[in-house]
Amino acid sequence: MALHETNGKPSENGADPTLTTRNGHPVYDNQSLRTVGSRGPATLENYQFLEKMSHFDRERVPERVVHARGAGAHGVFESYGMVGNEPISNFTRAKFLQEKGKQTACFVRFSTVIHGGHSPETLRDPRGFAVKMYTEDGNWDLVGNNLKIFFIRDALKFPDFIHAFKPDPVTNRQDGERQFDFISHTPEALHMITFLFSPWGIPANYRQMQGSGVNTYKWVNKEGVGVLVKYHWEPLQGIKNLTTAQAQEIQGMNFNHATQDLYEAIESGNFPEWELCVQIMEDGEHPELDFDPLDDTKLWPKEQFPWHPVGKMTLNRNPENYFAEVEQSAFGTGVLVDGLDFSDDKMLQGRTFSYSDTQRYRVGTNYLQLPINAPKCKVSTNQRDGQMAYNQGGDIVNNPHVNYEPSSLGGPKEAPRTGKDHTPMYHGALVRQKIEKQNNFGQAGDTYRNFEDWEKDELILNLVNTLATANKSIQDKMVELFRQCDEDYGRRVAEGLANTDVDKSNKGPIGTTTSHEAVQQAEEEGRDAKPY
Repeated sequence: MALHETNGKPSENGADPTLTTRNGHPVYDNQSLRTVGSRGPATLENYQFLEKMSHFDRERVPERVVHARGAGAHGVFESYGMVGNEPISNFTRAKFLQEKGKQTACFVRFSTVIHGGHSPETLRDPRGFAVKMYTEDGNWDLVGNNLKIFFIRDALKFPDFIHAFKPDPVTNRQDGERQFDFISHTPEALHMITFLFSPWGIPANYRQMQGSGVNTYKWVNKEGVGVLVKYHWEPLQGIKNLTTAQAQEIQGMNFNHATQDLYEAIESGNFPEWELCVQIMEDGEHPELDFDPLDDTKLWPKEQFPWHPVGKMTLNRNPENYFAEVEQSAFGTGVLVDGLDFSDDKMLQGRTFSYSDTQRYRVGTNYLQLPINAPKCKVSTNQRDGQMAYNQGGDIVNNPHVNYEPSSLGGPKEAPRTGKDHTPMYHGALVRQKIEKQNNFGQAGDTYRNFEDWEKDELILNLVNTLATANKSIQDKMVELFRQCDEDYGRRVAEGLANTDVDKSNKGPIGTTTSHEAVQQAEEEGRDAKPY
């Protein structure tokens, strides 16, 4: 069904809009099938019903494999035009960043990573923080998380990591033993695990959490000179996290609390704001560092690479339709504008294929023609056809017969260059090798030692409760890895496991040792009911 000629808004004369089919036919009776007599049977030619029901059957697209549970909002990004005391043009020629006060429309989608589309927003999980900026040069997508690092550094391992954290393929339950079975063989993940099992693993809401591009990117100026860059979103509302107990209590009252919080804040005019900060490093291998700057399991130390504010984002408008704007919004790490570029970060290289490819499968070949994803600048392309093609080729001005290039018959021409190409040099054998400077434990230990006492207590509690039902060999391996991060870290986990006596079969979600008790409680305390 559709709302006739009004896009869902009241008509000019103030009368309610007329209900129509999707073909624009007025609907005179939306209450009853056409049947033989009042009791039926129904006839096959119930076109109005068939169209209505067949569309209803197709209202859902495949949900995202990761980041399925999401909320979003529209806003505006305002550039500062500076990096510290220097003009930003010294580092990047991206147009939308050049002028102080220049505003760019944007859309943000927040999400949880592992769990499904209607899962509680209180589960221990990284949060996605994806920003789409509709710049004058086309869209820029910054696809990141609330935590500034990741579990793995090589994209080849991404499906394995996700499978280990997703539900068991037999029982369909998330299982901490499976997760730590994978982690015990992946020491680079110790830094992320330290954050995830601390209170940082459950942000209080979307408004009061940080965001990060996670991967290393490049900025390129007009001379073609590139620098490495990391992106960070800092919430001007402050940062708040939850303990497991607090999250469980909130979940019992509202499993949509973060979505509700974001919507109601914007609805009331309490617009959330984030400052975009960057860290900048000269392009190169940096032998003076004890880590590789392209390793996404590592933080760049602030004292060596300070944060420079370069702009502010304000979210000031809620979506009018969740499905059209939040569910169908599609992001990709390869969606960069001139002046922004890729680094050789292995995870970034893999994400650049995966993110856009999954949207072509999930939403469709022409997902970039949807209003939420379409650039606000002119589009002129020789790509044609495909399922649900709406705007063939975009802005076709001269000759619709030409869908190729080069041409002398009026097709689109190549754009003039805005600066010198960035041309890094490469010398090396084509290999399958891990990076040389791994340092898997140093920063994880630093992070542990930097936690406040209550954060350490919560971290140990959550790790012990999750590892308690794991195989003894996995427990021992994880304790050994935690000790390499920090002796006190490993000792406290070992002591916690030694003092915890649980049924090994009592497996369940992250951080719980009482999954069987919950099943039994439901049966024992459920109130009897008579059949009807």
